[in-house]
Amino acid sequence: MNRSITVETIAVIDFETTGLSPDCGDRATEIAAVLVRDGQIVAQYQSLMNAGVAIPGFITGFTGITNAMVRAAPPARQVMAEVADFVGDYPLVAHNASFDSKFWDAELARIGRARCQAFICSMLIARRVLPQAPNHKLGTLVDYAKLPVTGRYHRAQADAEMTAHLTLYLEQELMRRFGLGTVSCQLLAKIQRTPASRLEDCVARFEKACA
Repeated sequence: MNRSITVETIAVIDFETTGLSPDCGDRATEIAAVLVRDGQIVAQYQSLMNAGVAIPGFITGFTGITNAMVRAAPPARQVMAEVADFVGDYPLVAHNASFDSKFWDAELARIGRARCQAFICSMLIARRVLPQAPNHKLGTLVDYAKLPVTGRYHRAQADAEMTAHLTLYLEQELMRRFGLGTVSCQLLAKIQRTPASRLEDCVARFEKACA
């Protein structure tokens, strides 16, 4: 993935958590963020985080993250401050961003901070760009596109890295299919809100507006 795609820097993040919703008391147990620029991963952050909440057994079975592991981890407040500084105001990308954005916002709020940028969802982009894929789970798309498997699924660093590779692949597909010289975060944001059947029209209208 060394072809130049965009000069923009994006931050691809992934959380592991104790459950599905911070509104129900669930907390983050691990976060990773990778910075992507010019088609390359240029920097990474990863940490387990201790939010003082027990991890259910089925979640440990799913992620491999144990209560002992998070007890030895830095406090959640410290980790969120560090990763928020690492990400800064770069556009955020996640696979199934509706999930990660909820935990990002909730954990930031606990340290008195707020997100200033939008999320781009690689799953929604993939549904528009690769409607023929068997499904749009991260593992399925990695296999479908023959992307590198960088570690165990459902661990934050590996999932963030694979989401980064998937995002670059989707950008390259858009460039190839529509003859684009670059793919901006603005275009990705528009595509994720557009039905797959209107993808071509969305790209054409965006290119015309930017001409």
